[in-house]
Amino acid sequence: MTIEPTATSDRQPASVVGDPLVELEGIDIHFYARKGLFTRTTIRAINQLSLTVGKRETVAVVGESGSGKTTLGRASLRLVKPVAGRVIFDGEDITSSDEGKLKGFRRRAQAVFQDPYSSINAYMNVSQIVGEPLVVHGVGNKEERDERVRRALDDVRLSPADAFVGKYPHTLSGGQRQRVGIARALVLEPDYIVADEPVSMIDASSRTEILYLMRDLQASHGIAFLYITHDIASAAQFSDRVAVMYLGRIVELGPPSTVIDDPLHPYTQALIEAVPEPDPKNRFRQRNVVPGEPPSPSNLPSGCAFHPRCPRFMPGICDPAVPPLVEVKPDHFVSCYLYDEAAVHAASSAADALEHAMATDTVYPEPDDGSETG
Repeated sequence: MTIEPTATSDRQPASVVGDPLVELEGIDIHFYARKGLFTRTTIRAINQLSLTVGKRETVAVVGESGSGKTTLGRASLRLVKPVAGRVIFDGEDITSSDEGKLKGFRRRAQAVFQDPYSSINAYMNVSQIVGEPLVVHGVGNKEERDERVRRALDDVRLSPADAFVGKYPHTLSGGQRQRVGIARALVLEPDYIVADEPVSMIDASSRTEILYLMRDLQASHGIAFLYITHDIASAAQFSDRVAVMYLGRIVELGPPSTVIDDPLHPYTQALIEAVPEPDPKNRFRQRNVVPGEPPSPSNLPSGCAFHPRCPRFMPGICDPAVPPLVEVKPDHFVSCYLYDEAAVHAASSAADALEHAMATDTVYPEPDDGSETG
């Protein structure tokens, strides 16, 4: 299975992060659910996760549903507060900042949401929807705000802007609604945008247009993106780096050309294997899929969280401790003991010892029943 990585020459090399804009350092995000009448259980959505997004960089985050992608995006926007670790924006630690002190940060960091039907107010027209952030932040007078609204609509190719400012969401298509959502995020001229599944709920013909639009906006406005998606193919086209998440941890990180063409972690390999190909022969071919379901984040397994489903599980190696995220190849990081020479050697030695023990212990003398032969 081959997914073509981005081939355009104007993309920043994946190894170049540039000056850090968003830094997440060892963050933990916990939620709590009631369990019975007097007790509650802890849901560990993010676990000791570290990630940096550079200025003008796009980092794509991929993984199964429930892996923590959206929670990661919300944490980077300080919409949820980590119970451990730090959130740093442009060199300033905002982990414990109260909402009053976050107002300047809110102006520089915005979001594009997944559902263009529920993320915009059906009772407001396009001018009011796009201009609302300007009102909240007290930007300019009415004439200046109207001009910025029209400029944002032109930037997202809803033109002429005068034809759209008075329209209501129910008169727009799904792609047009998502463009309105992008214009709303863009109107404050942010440095950082979290795009949470921005094309998953619009028709296929509009998806490419939206992705190319976001790419052009990044080039013209110098915006950094955290692009959350299930679609590995779009991650390959739109991102400078790809982070693969599983149960609240990053298990693989690197340029799309290496993560997708040469995946190292068994989970990444399974994700790419599951991408369908337009080949009629696939009707008669069984695809290799990961068995079982992800464990509950309220009851995480010890060690590598993927080991209960991993086809290459090494007992005594993978289950005692979480493997660190280490650089295996240039700019290509993976969290897996398969690429730890000491761990592989220990597993091999243990397997040889077990094989030797079984070989020597399976030869038993015949029981003595008191009879004689000869």
